[in-house]
Amino acid sequence: MTRDPADLTAADHLDAAREMTAANRPYLAHLLAEQAARLTTDPATAVGIRAAFPDPTTTRKETH
Repeated sequence: MTRDPADLTAADHLDAAREMTAANRPYLAHLLAEQAARLTTDPATAVGIRAAFPDPTTTRKETH
């Protein structure tokens, strides 16, 4: 089923972010969660979403 991206809700984006986390795709999960946070009207909920899916480029540890 094809969906118009404009019709996707915050919950749709969060579901996709969880799927990407399970697939070990943290950056894509972060981007999807960021969109979910933007679509959320409650600021506290948006903060919680962003905290649950931090930007992996800023949290990554360098290994040598």
